Amino acid sequence: MRIRLVALLISAALGLPGCGYESLQQQDEAVKTTWSEVVSQYQRRADLISSLAGSVKAGSVKEFAASEQALIGATEAGARTGSQQQSAPAVLNDPTAFASYQALQEQLTGSLRNLIGLAASYPQLQSDANFRDLRAQLADTEDRIADARNRYIEAVRTFNTTVRTFPTDLTARVFDFRPKPNLPGPAAGK
Repeated sequence: MRIRLVALLISAALGLPGCGYESLQQQDEAVKTTWSEVVSQYQRRADLISSLAGSVKAGSVKEFAASEQALIGATEAGARTGSQQQSAPAVLNDPTAFASYQALQEQLTGSLRNLIGLAASYPQLQSDANFRDLRAQLADTEDRIADARNRYIEAVRTFNTTVRTFPTDLTARVFDFRPKPNLPGPAAGK
């Protein structure tokens, strides 16, 4: 009896490398790492948007219309909210939370576009060095976000393919590896 148990354990240990567990672990970590990079860039963008809104508000333009003041305030508030949202790797296992986080980021992108459009109407704001510097940093950050998103999309594609491919799918079920939510297509601008 004891010999059979030892033989079973040895064969199980020898069969483990072929089950795909190691690749699932590595790919899961790659997804989490690339997601953290996306979140970090989103955080940087939120901070810059908040600073840009503050720069617009504190700029030399004193006669903003009420609707323009509301836009500036909403953009600033959206940036603060966007930086405080739950974005930990746990979001990757909750499709609803993931979709909510992405919707918030898209809303923040729209607010940023509106703020830039508003600023274009005020030449004195365009000539402000702080404003120009923040816009340049935001442009760089948008490129970084696009790159990070593309790396995340690829990591998720690889992981999800592994999770759904036989025989690794059996191991994935046993160890509760589930497909991860992905971002829609390649990021714009890249």
